[in-house]
Amino acid sequence: MTTPSRSAAAVHDTGAQVPVADHRIDVEHLTKRYGDNTVVDDLTFSVPAGRVTGFLGPNGSGKPTTMKIMLDVAAADAGSVSIGGHRYRDLPNPARTVGAIVESDAFHPGRSGRNHLRILADATGISQQRVDDILEQVDLAGVADRRAGAYSLGMRQRLGLAAALLGEPPVLVLDEPGNGLDPQGIRTLRDLLRQHASRGGTVFVSSHLLSEVEHLADDVIVINQGRLITHGALAELQHAASLVRTLDASRLADALQQAGATLRTDGDDGLVVRGMSLAEIGDHAFVNGIAIHELSPHAGSLEELFLDWTSTAPHPEESSQP
Repeated sequence: MTTPSRSAAAVHDTGAQVPVADHRIDVEHLTKRYGDNTVVDDLTFSVPAGRVTGFLGPNGSGKPTTMKIMLDVAAADAGSVSIGGHRYRDLPNPARTVGAIVESDAFHPGRSGRNHLRILADATGISQQRVDDILEQVDLAGVADRRAGAYSLGMRQRLGLAAALLGEPPVLVLDEPGNGLDPQGIRTLRDLLRQHASRGGTVFVSSHLLSEVEHLADDVIVINQGRLITHGALAELQHAASLVRTLDASRLADALQQAGATLRTDGDDGLVVRGMSLAEIGDHAFVNGIAIHELSPHAGSLEELFLDWTSTAPHPEESSQP
């Protein structure tokens, strides 16, 4: 794919967009049940404009359902989602406000990639020149007249991305946009989304590619079993832990856990501690007569953090703090 050269908030032939700064996404007390199974459970978070927000969770965490409710593809049992203060269906021009990938292969397999985009353009008042531009942008121009059903996984993913970007929307809601892309395609996707956010756009992207999210996202929102586990600036979350080493790690772990910290072991003599400051860890060690050999800030990888966050089921009393 090639990098974009046009603003995601540009004025089109059908009129000016609302300024992108107005397109914050707010999810408030969202709940969705299928029978006795609660897949989204009192979920509340916000996605600001001008930043890339990664949406993370293990399989079955409720991510796709949350994104479908955002786009009025599914109905919530309780709570609400607003984009710039409006429900998706109440936006003056939703297709030109929000670009989305929520389902793979959302096209007729017998229709060419070009015709798929032409139909979308006709339905939303977008010029046919824009279709040609976006095909070039996602590196599909050479296969645009081939049946989409014959596309590879990566090509189908680029077609979905082309459809999401077609109206140059200020808001992007993308579920696994890097699935099937080669390393160059992933790099270009990353650059495209970063540029979109730098121009003030809102980018909300779900992905299981944690190493890529670590390079891409400004903020992360993590859910498990439909509930919020943590959210915030990724850089801050990565540094919100401490490493302590002691020959009496087991006894110190018991003391810290009783005081409310969460932790995991790091070798025979180390503990990675969250939810407690360096000073508090030192105080608890002193009170319990435990000698400390090292006590320092600890910056973990996103993969390490994700496994910590999702290793146990969430509880209602858990807050959004790491």
